[in-house]
Amino acid sequence: MSMLPVFRWHLAPDGYATRRQLRARDLRPGGQDVAAQLERPRRRGRPPLVAYLYRVDLAKPVRPMTPGRWRAHAAMMRARRTCPECRRDAGYVIPPTLGTCVSCAYPEEQCVA
Repeated sequence: MSMLPVFRWHLAPDGYATRRQLRARDLRPGGQDVAAQLERPRRRGRPPLVAYLYRVDLAKPVRPMTPGRWRAHAAMMRARRTCPECRRDAGYVIPPTLGTCVSCAYPEEQCVA
């Protein structure tokens, strides 16, 4: 493996971008290897923060969402909102720390109006 060029934070030359920067331009790495890296120094002997860079000229357009992908995404989100205990759609993503909707997790604290 060859050594990657390393740039300091905010000093990368034009033509390189992180995954998030590529996504903001509706691009993806498209199978290319990491081309360079950014390093942000930290204090007290901690290792630097590292961000990997990809070449923009080799990036490919983001694949469009197909109807099948939209259905799969909707099913995944529906599963994350469905309480495993009461089987109702909670209307929000069930917190993994609770494992159930708030109503099932804290039944004694129901509001009485």
